[in-house]
Amino acid sequence: MTETNTKPVIAFIGIGLMGSRMATRLLNAGYTVAIRNLTLEKCMPLARIGARVADSVADAVKDADIVLTSLAGADAIETVYFGDLGIVPNAPQGCLTIDLSSVAPDIARENHRRLKEAGYEHLDAPVTGGVSGAEAGTLSILVGGSEANLHQARPVLEVMGNPFHLGDEGAGQVCKLVNQTIVHIFIGGVTEGMMLAASAGIDALKVREALLGGYCQSKILEIHGEKMASRDFVPGGPLEYSVKDLEGSMKVATDSKLKLPLAASVLEQYRKMVMNDQGRLDHSALLLEYEKENPSIRVSPDKPDILP
Repeated sequence: MTETNTKPVIAFIGIGLMGSRMATRLLNAGYTVAIRNLTLEKCMPLARIGARVADSVADAVKDADIVLTSLAGADAIETVYFGDLGIVPNAPQGCLTIDLSSVAPDIARENHRRLKEAGYEHLDAPVTGGVSGAEAGTLSILVGGSEANLHQARPVLEVMGNPFHLGDEGAGQVCKLVNQTIVHIFIGGVTEGMMLAASAGIDALKVREALLGGYCQSKILEIHGEKMASRDFVPGGPLEYSVKDLEGSMKVATDSKLKLPLAASVLEQYRKMVMNDQGRLDHSALLLEYEKENPSIRVSPDKPDILP
């Protein structure tokens, strides 16, 4: 912290769809934020509202009290945290690192151990709520790690959403896998419902509107149901990332000798789509795979597909 600003100095690594919006909220809340992203162009809008654009992770974290990371996967996390120009050993000793990325629970636990051994504090804190939640500051932030570290981080996290303490290290990642399992099974359910309506010649938008007041009312029916009925497959989040999430769920289930047939079915469909170069489409594009398997049925046949 500087003498003139009692707020902690923040480094934010990973300025993607989610990271850019979370970092924007921190800047607007008056935090001093250094940012780093491999694609520097993504940093420019934040530079215009006060972010310091660092030329490396080491540069971004050199004065940080808290380091936030929002990264695409385990390889990126390994490089950013433990690479030659990474957080270790370039951040000040004792600073708090918070990983907002989604990664396997066992990797989160191992990263916690390595960071603690190197002299750093750590929370795993994956988020859910999508781009709209990141913009509005309403994300659910699923925290694993010590209560003391969460107490330190809470004012920062509350700028971005609602932090929930789930337990020790890795617990946040387990909760994220539970979330993703439920979300993608729901997406599968909405897809099948839309297909069922289309098979009987019923307007999908009207079906969605009617059902939003009943027991199956949900964010998935509201958002993904509308995208399916409008045939809008521009991604809020690309479905290729969901393959990783569901594979993580299946690994935890396998380790626990648990069978998850619904999750396994959705994962199989997503894998087919990734193999067919559709991995960058929105999750709602699962509809396209169902239509491929049922070529005589098309939801909202009067509407063209909206693609990225």
